[in-house]
Order: sequence, then C-alpha cells, then structure tokens
Amino acid sequence: MNAFVSQFTDSQFLFAVFAAIAAAATVITIGLPYLQTDRLSSRMKYVAIEREEMRKRERARLQANQSKRPSLRSEPKAYVRNVVERLKLQQGLATEETVNKLRMAGFRGQSAIYTFLFFRLVLPFVFFLVALLYLFTLRGFDQPAIFKFCIAFGVAYLGFYAPNIYVRNRITKRQQSISRAWPDALDLLLICVESGMSIEAAFKKVANEIGAQSISLAEEMSLTNAELSYLQDRRQAYENLAKRTGLEGVKAVVTSLIQAERYGTPLGQSLRVMAQENRDMRMAAAEKKAAALPPKLTVPMIVFFLPVLFVVIMAPAIMGVMETFG
Repeated sequence: MNAFVSQFTDSQFLFAVFAAIAAAATVITIGLPYLQTDRLSSRMKYVAIEREEMRKRERARLQANQSKRPSLRSEPKAYVRNVVERLKLQQGLATEETVNKLRMAGFRGQSAIYTFLFFRLVLPFVFFLVALLYLFTLRGFDQPAIFKFCIAFGVAYLGFYAPNIYVRNRITKRQQSISRAWPDALDLLLICVESGMSIEAAFKKVANEIGAQSISLAEEMSLTNAELSYLQDRRQAYENLAKRTGLEGVKAVVTSLIQAERYGTPLGQSLRVMAQENRDMRMAAAEKKAAALPPKLTVPMIVFFLPVLFVVIMAPAIMGVMETFG
C-alpha cells in the first residue's frame, strides 16, 4: 500500500500520466472528425420521410374535404328535379350568368343548378309563413293586419334573393382563398416549368402541393389539368380556369399561357413577372386592410373608451367638489 501511494505521489510518474492523457486527447481531437459519419444524409432522409408523411396527411385531408363538395356527376334529388322540371324554372331563372356564378362558388353539375332553383322557389314561401307566424303571435306589436302582410311580403322578397346572397358570399370567400395562395402557386409552377416538366404535369404537381394552403385552388388546378388532357382546344381549358375563378391575376396568367401555346414564347419569364405582380397585389390588399383599421376603430373608441376615460379623470374632481359644497 505504501509502495502504491509513493508511486502516485512520484512527480515523474504523474508527469508521464498527464503527458499520456494530453497525447490521447490530441489524437482524439485530430482523428474524431474523420471518424464521424455523414449526418447530413441521415437528416435529409428523415426530412424526406417527414415531408412524405405530411404530404399524405394533407392529401387525405384534401380528399376528405373534396368528398364533402358536390361531385361533377352528382344527381339532384328526385323530388327537387320533379318540382323544377314541372314548373320549368330552368327556362326563366337558370341563365348563363347563374351557372357561371355557381361554378365560381364551387358548385358544379346539374345537382347544384336544380338545388339552387328549388330553394329560390321554396324559400319565399317559408320566409313568408315564418314572418306571418311571428308577427301575428308577437305581443305588443299592435299594428293593422295589412301592415303585417306588407312586412311578410318584404321578408318573402328577401327569401327569394337569399340563395343569391349565399352564393355571392361563397364566391367571395373562395376568391380570397385563391388570391392568397395564387402567388405561391405561380412560384411552384415556375419551378416545375423551368425544371423541364410539361404544363400538365406542372399543374398536377402544383395542385398536390398547394392543397395545404388553399383547397379551392388545388381543386381548380386539378380540374384544369383534367381539361388539358381531354379537351381538344387547350385554350378552352385555360379560359375555363379564368371563368371559374373570376380573378384578374388568374386572367393575366391565363392570357400568358394562351400566348405561349399559340406563339411559342418562353413561359418562365412571364410566370416570374406574374408571380411578382400577384405578390405585390396581395401585399397591397393587406396594406389596404391595415390602413382601413383606424377609421373602423374610431366609433368603438368614441362609444366605449372615451366615456370611461372621462369618468376616471373627472370622478375625483366631482367627488371633491361635492364634499366641499356638501
């Protein structure tokens, strides 16, 4: 034991041990980078797997949302079809403009037209009866019967245009969704075209990728891809895309695509310029909303904030005056 202790307290032995440790550390420091494996490939593989999983989830969500929408081949209900055909509502109400608005709202096929016409026929009577029931059973509303009937007819008139209001709101929401995702879709389309893909494959690829941001745009691009494959005139497929969206940015891109198909002009530069213009339009719309916010907040501030502020500021002074002259 004494020999062991004396050996570990020997200065030459300790110097040799520290020298060995330093030499080993130097060797490990120099040789460790050469012994490490390439983590980049493993990380990229993990990212690719994660991206594929996310893509599968988004595709499943896209298919689930599209399954809730009316199909192109969906048939109307039997009673709806019978009522519309017997009264010949298509001849008087189903104009070309109505069909285009339904397509812009995302409703396609004969089922959407029959349902729209059926509700335009039924809702006025429903609103009229509900209004009469409410007016004649409401207590405290002592008005002549003719006045109540006039109000009921006004409500029925509102019910006649209620389907149009609903379709117009759907068009607005759909256009907002498409306009927000359209610049990103153009960037993806530009990348696909410049990589050598055909326009049909590019539309298909962009439709799969953009579904996570805008289901409506993915649906329109998928439909355009199908029309490019089956229609004899490719120009008609592009024009149908512009009609279904009703956006100026989409119409400009469609014009560039038609010119590229007709004259053989390079498409990459046009798509790059169009993507930048649509991005600027999206930013301008955001700035417009931000600029309109202060005027909208003026009335709530006057009604709710200023009275409370005056009470907080003037209440101590009023209480002091009341105590003085009390």
